[in-house]
Amino acid sequence: MPAARLTYSVEEEASEHDWIAVVSPSNASTSNCPGNSALYLATGDLAELPLLCHYPVKFKYLKEDPGYLSCATSVCQKEGLFGKCLIKTCAASINFRLINIRTDILFVLFRGGLQVPCVAAKAGPLSFANPSAPLYGHISSVDSSGTSMQLTWVSGDSAPQTVQFANGMTASSTVKTFTRENMCHPSAASDFGFHNPGYIHTALMAGLSPSTEYSYQYGSQTVGFSANATFSTPPASGSDRVRLIIFGDMGKAERDGSLIHYIQPGSIPVVDAITGVVSTEKVDFVFHIGDISYATGFLVEWDNFLELIQPIASRVSYMTAVGNHERDHPLSGSYYEKTDSGGECGIPYYNYFPMPTPAQDKPWYSLESGPVHFTIVSTEHDWHQDTEQFNWIQSDLASVNRSRTPWVIYAGHRPMYSSVSSVTEKIFRSVDTEYTKAIEPLLLAGTVDLVLAGHVHNYERLCAVYQDVCLMNATKDSAGLDTYDFTAYKAPVQAVIGMSGFELDAFETEVPVWSQVRISEYGYVSIQATHQRLLVEFTYVNGSVGDSFALVK
Repeated sequence: MPAARLTYSVEEEASEHDWIAVVSPSNASTSNCPGNSALYLATGDLAELPLLCHYPVKFKYLKEDPGYLSCATSVCQKEGLFGKCLIKTCAASINFRLINIRTDILFVLFRGGLQVPCVAAKAGPLSFANPSAPLYGHISSVDSSGTSMQLTWVSGDSAPQTVQFANGMTASSTVKTFTRENMCHPSAASDFGFHNPGYIHTALMAGLSPSTEYSYQYGSQTVGFSANATFSTPPASGSDRVRLIIFGDMGKAERDGSLIHYIQPGSIPVVDAITGVVSTEKVDFVFHIGDISYATGFLVEWDNFLELIQPIASRVSYMTAVGNHERDHPLSGSYYEKTDSGGECGIPYYNYFPMPTPAQDKPWYSLESGPVHFTIVSTEHDWHQDTEQFNWIQSDLASVNRSRTPWVIYAGHRPMYSSVSSVTEKIFRSVDTEYTKAIEPLLLAGTVDLVLAGHVHNYERLCAVYQDVCLMNATKDSAGLDTYDFTAYKAPVQAVIGMSGFELDAFETEVPVWSQVRISEYGYVSIQATHQRLLVEFTYVNGSVGDSFALVK
């Protein structure tokens, strides 16, 4: 991975407020725009961030060099009598890890802090060796057969490219992009947070066999090809077993410690933990149920996220559900009219992660693999009775063939229950009781087995709950595992699994009767299913299991 090591000197006294930014493109404004503080706040990020007229890719304080403030490294610029130094410069060396974002970059040294930044020096511009390179390929499923998979990648080139796969098969890409004008206005996405996304390529790889490993590479003779990689198709619907990893609210952080808008501190350790599992064990799917990148209007951060998850998403089907930080914005068609998406209004998300949905802004779908039927919904679009989504959920659950897929998992971003602290609940409205009232009867009528959601940033396992009442509690099996006996259906077991990146939420001191396990630690959930048993495990980033339970039929 390319890296830059910079050494800067300042002729005045070194300050803890001196900072250096990676700016892209190189001709972007580095002037002060104090009004942009409101656009940061609109996304929910309360951190102090640079009030520039164009959002920087990343930045660091020069005090990261431990010798900077003490002027341990200095050069005398002017000597007086007897060799006394009259003017000296204090130097700092700073490292940046860079990924290919297609546009050229400039390194800019600022004094005056983040609120009133003043340009002190510039270096560059620097261009990437191949700004049109095919990058950040990720796999997704298009149906339940396991015989066709979709590959999506990013390039600076608008011409269709090709994926070569399965020892001689090829498929051409369709190409999309989006512009500042496609974003909701006014917002960070339509203003100082916009970054040219290049071109998003998607190709369909057909003629595959389920549960099979294939090699592939993508690109063109003009821009070059990616490195050779491998992926595995998932099991077909109705087959004996499936294993998946599922979580919500991951986001991103910088591996070099740089500061950016909306840092999710748990994202890197969780990605690394999942990468270890995917690369050494059999995993068929990954589901990321909302709050995907937390770019929220600062679009260069989508590149950061895609690069972060590539070791996972290039190997197995990476399926998603939309969250508030991808979609919500006033007067945009989202049910909740807050500014959580920073003006993205779903456009980057829909382009980067095409799912098998009825239409682009109808982001609900179902999928089957092995003995499991997945019903994936959008909690950010209207779910009230007689709406299009409500009717679709009702129809989808009624259509399940329980002989082929005896297990039904319902997943969406927002939870129906949570015992998150009352302070957090008052600020963020983690649970919408109207959503619970509208959808719970559908789940009961459809005999849904397991409900999974994110949005709240912790792990919480519930009993088989309906209308705040536990209709079934777990009992211990012969091995001491908490087990729910679904031979006599009562209600779905539910779990909140938003603990994969965002700063963790605290729990309320009082424990509701329906709350059975509460863990505020980073990790992920894995599910292994056969026709008779559904095993669910919450795993910490160190690999140890924090909670496990089973549903049996």
